[in-house]
Amino acid sequence: MTKAILIDTTLCTACRACQVACKQWHDLPAEKTTNLGSFQNPQDLSDRTYKLVRMTETVIENRLQWLFFPDQCRHCLDAPCLSMAVDEKAIYRDDMTGAILYTRNTRHLDPEEINVSCPYDIPRAGSDGTIAKCDFCNDRIHNGLKPACVTACPTGAMQFGDREDILSMADDRLKRVRKKYPDASLLNPDEVSVIYLVAFDPSLYSDYAVAQAHQGRGGISRTVALRKMMGPIARMMHIG
Repeated sequence: MTKAILIDTTLCTACRACQVACKQWHDLPAEKTTNLGSFQNPQDLSDRTYKLVRMTETVIENRLQWLFFPDQCRHCLDAPCLSMAVDEKAIYRDDMTGAILYTRNTRHLDPEEINVSCPYDIPRAGSDGTIAKCDFCNDRIHNGLKPACVTACPTGAMQFGDREDILSMADDRLKRVRKKYPDASLLNPDEVSVIYLVAFDPSLYSDYAVAQAHQGRGGISRTVALRKMMGPIARMMHIG
């Protein structure tokens, strides 16, 4: 059975323990940043920052709200980036965990094509062209451990387990949260392995909190559709 993560943003305090734990486990360097008046730091994901707590101050129903969104790869069940790459030596799926994994061979892919194929704007390319993102801590999972971000979370906002158990947990949690936040929702739970629970309109948290369907981004672009259709033939040609 594949795995999943539930991120309940109503329990997130933006302590960024998940963000730091991700960097520690993957031995990623710090980035030079600039204070732009926001507690969000750095300002965006990169090839050295796989997980980022996005922070938004907004007024909802005449009340100031701080919205926190620990952003990362969703590990889509039908990943557009995988269809776009058509090269399992560069991007592949671990069928045991459900993780979508990138290798050093991504440096031979077009970073723009891979990024635009992602409905959540996640992959980032480094200076050498290698494309990087969250790997689900797949090595930890195979050794019986939880992802580093889940282990570090002090509030229980992040939960990890078998997919069916996490979906059940998410539904139960949503029912409870809606007693206080009637507009609460789960984001694309049938499409991804990293499921978010938000209290308000998802667009208030991030431009890409839910899958973007507009042309040029997401799994419905003509290019991705053609790559999906031609994928088996293309893979045979790679093998040959």
